[in-house]
Amino acid sequence: MKIKATLERIPGGMMVVPLLLAATLNTLAPDLLRIGNFTQDLFVDGAGTLIALFLLCTGAQINVKTFGVSLAKGGALLGTKWVVGAIFGLIAYMFAGDNGLWLGLAPIAVIAAMTNSNGGLYVALVGQYGKEEDRAAYSLLALNDGPFLTMVALSIFGAMGFVDGMFSFQSFLAVLLPILVGMVLGNLDEDMRSFLDKGSAMLIPFFAFALGMGIDFAAIIEGGLTGVVLGLLTVFVTGTAGYFIFKALKWNPIVGASEGSTAGNAVATPAAIAAASSTFAPVAELATVQVAASTVTTAILLPLYIGFLVKRMEKKGYRFEKGEIKSAS
Repeated sequence: MKIKATLERIPGGMMVVPLLLAATLNTLAPDLLRIGNFTQDLFVDGAGTLIALFLLCTGAQINVKTFGVSLAKGGALLGTKWVVGAIFGLIAYMFAGDNGLWLGLAPIAVIAAMTNSNGGLYVALVGQYGKEEDRAAYSLLALNDGPFLTMVALSIFGAMGFVDGMFSFQSFLAVLLPILVGMVLGNLDEDMRSFLDKGSAMLIPFFAFALGMGIDFAAIIEGGLTGVVLGLLTVFVTGTAGYFIFKALKWNPIVGASEGSTAGNAVATPAAIAAASSTFAPVAELATVQVAASTVTTAILLPLYIGFLVKRMEKKGYRFEKGEIKSAS
């Protein structure tokens, strides 16, 4: 059986399929795996521990030695993605209804999905339309993996009075410490970086399943469609913003648009945020489903959007040669 190959053919499959499978199981037979000991520890109660280990492995991939390579482009991509996502998150909080939702979306899902990006998709798209320096910018973009930038935005909104439940320094550090430990290990030893890189991929389906065991199928129905809307916002708002920022800076705008996605690991962010502050716990379940739906939506839609933008530029007389954009004139 080609289980792994099948999952990889599905956008975000390693994250989304186990999540939905567990959510279905939790809805139909919630006590089936709640039998105690190792089974329950791994498949039901293990999400927090598995996410912490995943964050450590992810942190090890942040290479501080290469920050100087394409620092300007990486900083522009990272800043654009975060600012746009944070602004929409702020709008979501300002206009949220009594149920804490904006247009059916959980504000933390908006921030988590729109500030995070799919690094593999970015590298694939830039590998086709960009230069080596554009691909190297990914070393800085790794900073938007995990809950760090989401927590930064929420802390700022809390100081402004828009969000209840500020993070204490201890809670903030407790979430970030695994990432920092991973960064130290990965930058002290390249072999440790390679070793931990395998863990970051392997852990995804396991913590996704554990997260799914905390989700009721009714929440999937409720959050799935709004999650697609979140994916559309991520592609067309953050992707288009990156396009015009790079165009204004006289860089390849296709590279800027290639950040308009949500990574599968962003699905873990609502749970990590709720673990740091119980204020966000009531919407963590719905937010998890919405971010998962955004992951799938952006994985399918962003390449199509990039193709549209490329054809649009080619109709205007531009052509792509080895990552360079050249005008027919």
